[in-house]
Amino acid sequence: MKNSILLLGIGALSLIGGLIALLNPLAATLTAELLTGYLFIAIGALMLVSIFADDSWGSRLLSLVLGAAVLAIGVNLVSNPLQGVLQLTVVVALLMLFIGVLRIIFAFRLPGGGLRLVLILSGIISLALGAMILTSFPFSAAVVLGILLAIELISNGISLIVLGLAARDQTN
Repeated sequence: MKNSILLLGIGALSLIGGLIALLNPLAATLTAELLTGYLFIAIGALMLVSIFADDSWGSRLLSLVLGAAVLAIGVNLVSNPLQGVLQLTVVVALLMLFIGVLRIIFAFRLPGGGLRLVLILSGIISLALGAMILTSFPFSAAVVLGILLAIELISNGISLIVLGLAARDQTN
């Protein structure tokens, strides 16, 4: 039951976030880019701090290199938001393609029925959105990316809500 409530809650948040992003796609694009930059900065800094907790020189060196790289990517995204939007556009398109394939693979591992169909449709939507971003690049980076991200959030929200309802029905 807890799992179904969590899936329903996350699905509802994703759906609401998608609707808000549809209202201002340029702001959604810039917000996503800046949030990503700040997250990379925080993760890179934490990786650098983790050097002091590592026991071996090999792990320290790996934490140093990866931490510095992640930190540099974050600083680049925050300091050059327009260039960052272009870079993030490509990354998001590739992630959507990857997530679409994973959803479809996951769907075929489930027993047939409505749940499978919803996951396949969600996977197809992700694949289509990723392809649309890449085929209209770099123009997609300004406004279309925000719209496509909103649609992805809505699709994700619906699929999580359906998964949550299915999980709730299985426990009853």
